[in-house]
Amino acid sequence: MHIHPNVEQIYTGCLAQGAYFIHSNGEAVVIDPLRESAPYLERAEKLGVTIKFVLETHFHADFVSGHVALAEKTGAKIVYGPNANPAFEFHSAQDGEILEVGDLKIKVLHTPGHTMESTCYLLIDEQGTDRALFSGDTLFLGDVGRPDLAQKAASMTQEDLASTLFDSLRTKIMTLSPDVVVYPGHGAGSACGKNMSKETVGTLGEQLETNYALRVNMSREEFIAEVTDGLLPPPAYFPENVALNKKAIPGFEEILAEAGKAFDPVAFEAMANEMEALVLDTRKPQSFAAGHIPNSINIGIDGGFAPWVGALIPDIKQNILLVTDLGREEEVIKRMARVGYDRVLGYLEGGFEAWSAAGKETDSVESIPTSEFAQRLAADPAAVVLDVRKVGEYTAERMTTSINLPLDDLNARFNELPSGNPVYIHCAGGYRSMIYSSILKSRGVHNIVDIQGGFGAIKNQEGIEVTNYVCPNSGVAMAPPAAETVTEGSSGMTFLQRLLGRFGR
Repeated sequence: MHIHPNVEQIYTGCLAQGAYFIHSNGEAVVIDPLRESAPYLERAEKLGVTIKFVLETHFHADFVSGHVALAEKTGAKIVYGPNANPAFEFHSAQDGEILEVGDLKIKVLHTPGHTMESTCYLLIDEQGTDRALFSGDTLFLGDVGRPDLAQKAASMTQEDLASTLFDSLRTKIMTLSPDVVVYPGHGAGSACGKNMSKETVGTLGEQLETNYALRVNMSREEFIAEVTDGLLPPPAYFPENVALNKKAIPGFEEILAEAGKAFDPVAFEAMANEMEALVLDTRKPQSFAAGHIPNSINIGIDGGFAPWVGALIPDIKQNILLVTDLGREEEVIKRMARVGYDRVLGYLEGGFEAWSAAGKETDSVESIPTSEFAQRLAADPAAVVLDVRKVGEYTAERMTTSINLPLDDLNARFNELPSGNPVYIHCAGGYRSMIYSSILKSRGVHNIVDIQGGFGAIKNQEGIEVTNYVCPNSGVAMAPPAAETVTEGSSGMTFLQRLLGRFGR
């Protein structure tokens, strides 16, 4: 696979998102930029090029794009394909239109289906050869864009959109040379598709051979059925991000100027009371377990942070105060701004240690190793065990006595929580279970115990019975996959009581 030397993929793992920087003969184009402008401005300065176009493949739902701020800072022209109608100045490109960037050409390919304005951009090199396709959310490696996100706005059913996508793929993409390099908008981990590869670049030829949705002999009816099968509900913040991407909103630098304020413990507490702010603690799960501000929520910065913020904090306009590891305040603010959470009031100066040193009230989460859990389970075989992984993970392999209530569904299914004293909680590796535990405690549920290391540790612990591993794709029982590292990812109206229940209202 020969990748053009003037194309750079800028991949952000937390969002599983690919932005692109392309340059030639003094000019450059940026495709689907994140909200912060600095990475693109720095590249342009280093290369001595002028950013001429900011190309958007569609109105993104999973992140807030930086197209408006970047265009304002550089004088670049924002480009969308047909059917886009944002509330800012832009160029509405026609299907087949050619954009020139130095000695390169970029052909606009309108490919509706994921959304009705979805557009791919075909890079044509100096010799006139089709070299690369920037496919946005139309074509992924191993999958195609889900056709349900735009149905309300477009007054179309997901089946209508899937049918439209079927035509776009077969008339605009599958007819290209198999040597064309495919640069998708997302990789594995994004909620914009369901079967994406961990690879972030491939060839069209590989996709024609392996992508289920590109089978040559596939009928329209088969395509619609398979593409719409098994779609999980999109995260709650997706419609909010689409709306933001249609507006002229501040860039990250402007947000940081407002959000990057430090408060000592007294001022922090006063601000939380006055603004009814949610306290978001972004430290590691076990640091949070050992001690935290009562009723604060833990979503660790070192996991799938931004998508979980979007999925679990229902109100994108919620006032938020941060507790972070020292020196990581700006990083947290940036990653929240990427998904539209701009109402960060500031952060706790000196972190949780400063809060504790000030003599403020603290709380903790009981968190035990699997060896101790096994002993407790032996003494009480009827103990309630809550598995908060996704349904597919639970179906593939689980404790025989566990109950599944995924973290994704906690807000909607809070009333379904099982009773038990205590309720033991685990996920795959310990990241999601601490988020879950923190939310429960913030809502007054304290009879919980976190299991350290999650299912990855549980299944290797003697004395705990687990089911045989079942391949999620085939349904066939088999040996489990090789182990892998999981990063999950008093009385009176006091400050603590003001926080209680704020999360999820």
